[in-house]
Amino acid sequence: MNTKNKELRHDRHTVSLLSDHIVFAPKYRGKILVDDVAMIAEGIICKTCAEMGIEIIEIAINPDHVHIFFRYPPKYSLSYIAKKIKGVSSKRLREAFPHLKEWCGDHLWAPSCFHGSVGNGWEVVSKYIETQDIHHAKNAIYRPRPYVRGL
Repeated sequence: MNTKNKELRHDRHTVSLLSDHIVFAPKYRGKILVDDVAMIAEGIICKTCAEMGIEIIEIAINPDHVHIFFRYPPKYSLSYIAKKIKGVSSKRLREAFPHLKEWCGDHLWAPSCFHGSVGNGWEVVSKYIETQDIHHAKNAIYRPRPYVRGL
C-alpha cells in the first residue's frame, strides 16, 4: 500500500482523513459477480467513486459480495456513498446484462451493507481485502456456525 494514501486530504475549507470499508452483496446473496459481470461491476464502481472524488484504496469483487476500502471527502455521508455506488452499479449492470434484471427485478443489491470505519488499521484492512480470494477458497464448504444464545 502506498503511504500517500494516509496523507491528509486538503479541500477548500476542510482538512480530513476519512476512510471506510464497505461490504455489500447482491440480492439473495446470489453468486452473480463472475467473469464479465465482475469486471464491468468493478469498472462502474471505480468510475462512480472517481466522479465523487472518492479514492479507492482496495476493491475486491467476489461472486457473492463486494469489498471496497476507500477515502472520501467530508461532504458525503457514508449512507449517501453506499446508496450512490449501489444505485449506479445496479442500474448499469442490469442494462448491460439483461439476465440480471430477469433474476433480481428492479434491485440488484441487497438493501443492507456493512460499514467499518478505518482508523490506524489501514494495512490490516488493505491486506484483508487483498486476500479475499484465498480466504473464500479456504471456506468454500459451508460450515454452519453453532447456535449461541443471545446473538
